[in-house]
Amino acid sequence: MALTGRVIRVLVVDDSAVARSYIISGLSARTRIEVVGYAINAADAQRKVQELRPDVMTLDVEMPDMSGIDLLKKMLPVYQVPVILVSSLNLRVFDALGAGAVDFVRKPDGSQSKDEFITTLSQKIVVAAYAKVRPSAPARAAQTVVTPGAVPLLGPKLTLDQAVIGLGASTGGTEATLEVMKRLPADIPPMVIVQHMPVGFTKMYAERLDRLCAMEVREAVDGDELHRGLALVAPADFQCRVVRIGNRYRVSCKPGDKVSGHRPSVDVLFQSMADSVKGKMAGVIMTGMGHDGSDGLLAMRKAGAYTIGQDKESSVVYGMPMVAFDIGAVQIQASCENIAGVLLRYLKSL
Repeated sequence: MALTGRVIRVLVVDDSAVARSYIISGLSARTRIEVVGYAINAADAQRKVQELRPDVMTLDVEMPDMSGIDLLKKMLPVYQVPVILVSSLNLRVFDALGAGAVDFVRKPDGSQSKDEFITTLSQKIVVAAYAKVRPSAPARAAQTVVTPGAVPLLGPKLTLDQAVIGLGASTGGTEATLEVMKRLPADIPPMVIVQHMPVGFTKMYAERLDRLCAMEVREAVDGDELHRGLALVAPADFQCRVVRIGNRYRVSCKPGDKVSGHRPSVDVLFQSMADSVKGKMAGVIMTGMGHDGSDGLLAMRKAGAYTIGQDKESSVVYGMPMVAFDIGAVQIQASCENIAGVLLRYLKSL
């Protein structure tokens, strides 16, 4: 996806005058961004969106009169403006993403400078300007926990005991990945997931998946052994790899340079699987801007893996899966709702 150099018109929504001030001043200094207005609460935001028609809106999750989540549920079915959440370390971010927000950034809390925050926010605004907004359907608004027996088990099979699944996603990926995971059984072969996410949020995201899906899901710790029924989410700011020790597989989570612009990087995970996994393996690449994961997925396919890419229609940002498809890394494309079925058909054929 080629990004043009057009100026992106932004509406800033935050009830804190201090936060509004540094967000507006920081974004206004960026050549590709024009702050066209601000709102101090949800009611003000609804009026300003109609009046100003911004390309992107930044939104505080916690506001006194109406939460950002309730605002999204009310606004997005009518005005489908891409929304970037600006939040402290807060589990409600994932509810807001489920309500249709495109992405999120963590408010400065001492772990990063305001300059770093503005740089990250600016980059996400540029991506969001080209994103597809998917308001949450009323039927999906109240997410339910998937009980272990809800999805039929794959059952005992030696080939499945030795299989490994890798999944990578970025912008729009938190909800797309959930759409896949909640359709998989409790005895799924081990999975390792890379989702581009700020420090602190990967643990909360893993806990959310664990609550909503049949298999066990947790944030990966260096040295964790892979086994059936376990999905590990790569921790933010570490490179995560699958390593083989004897006939067993573990994850390595170590500090390291960014690869393809990210840490953790989908390319790093997928390349490690291509190098280390001797049994059957599958790779899934989902919504996100850029090319992270495409080279690694191609290496997996050349090593004999079954590879799946999210299709354009269901991707919030058809970047990573598009590049992977274009270079021949993807064997089959499917919507985020259908990827689980495609993966299960492959696993049942082993």
